[in-house]
Parts: sequence; structure tokens; C-alpha cells
Amino acid sequence: MVTTPPVSPGSVRGIDELLAAARTRLERLDAHQAYRAAESGALLVDIRYAALRDRDGTIPGALVVERNELEWRLDPLCDHRLPEAAHHGQRIVVICNEGYASSLAAASLQALGLHRATDLAGGFQAWRAAGLPVDPPGGTDRYDGPDRPAQSER
Repeated sequence: MVTTPPVSPGSVRGIDELLAAARTRLERLDAHQAYRAAESGALLVDIRYAALRDRDGTIPGALVVERNELEWRLDPLCDHRLPEAAHHGQRIVVICNEGYASSLAAASLQALGLHRATDLAGGFQAWRAAGLPVDPPGGTDRYDGPDRPAQSER
């Protein structure tokens, strides 16, 4: 039988504390800053799940990487990385729906050595509210999913 060691009350952190700690390491961008960062070569990475992309559309030029594959796809040292994961100094702006999951994801990328990773405060909804370009649902996004060839096939 496997037993779990007891957790001391002082070591328990709720999601709000974890999120706040992650954000202390990020220079979060507003929608217009993210747009300008993309114009300057930053990689926009949309981690929203398919139902949200199907409902709301996508950001033109953003790379879609499901959250559960993010670290493997963007780690320049990983065999499963995407061609866009060129080097550890690359500027990456992670985008979720409202700017919560993206903060945790960007902090995780920083832990992998992608020190310029950050996120979009307010997420896709802030981007759209700012009047920035959005491809309608079913548009042509840069998708990293089952239809994209594996790294070894590229």
C-alpha cells in the first residue's frame, strides 16, 4: 500500500497564492503590448482548448499549443519541440482565455530556462476587447495538433 506523507499546514498553498507567486516573475503584457511584441518577433502561443477557439476564433499568427503539451513543444532541448522553439532567449507570450492559466504556463516555461516567457494579462478576451485582429472560428491558425506532422517528420 502506498502512503502519502503528511502535509504540514505551513507548506499548503492554494491556487491564489501559487498564481500570485508565478506573476511576481512575469512582466505581463496588456493586449497592445503583446501585439507590438508579436510585430517585433515574439512568439504568441494560444493555449486555449479547442472549444474556446471554435467559439471565439484565434489570433492571427499565434501558434496553438494545447496546455498539456506546452513544455514539451517549447523546450528547445526537447526532442518533441516545435521548429518555432528555437532558443532559450526567445520572447514568448502565452495566451489563455482570461489570463489566469497563461500566468502559470509562462512561469513553467521560465522554469525550463525560457527566461523571456510571459503572458497576456486578460488573455484572449482582453485582446478581442482591445479591438485587435481576430480570425473567426474555423480560420487558419498555426496549429500544433494531431494534423501537424511529428518533429521527426518535419
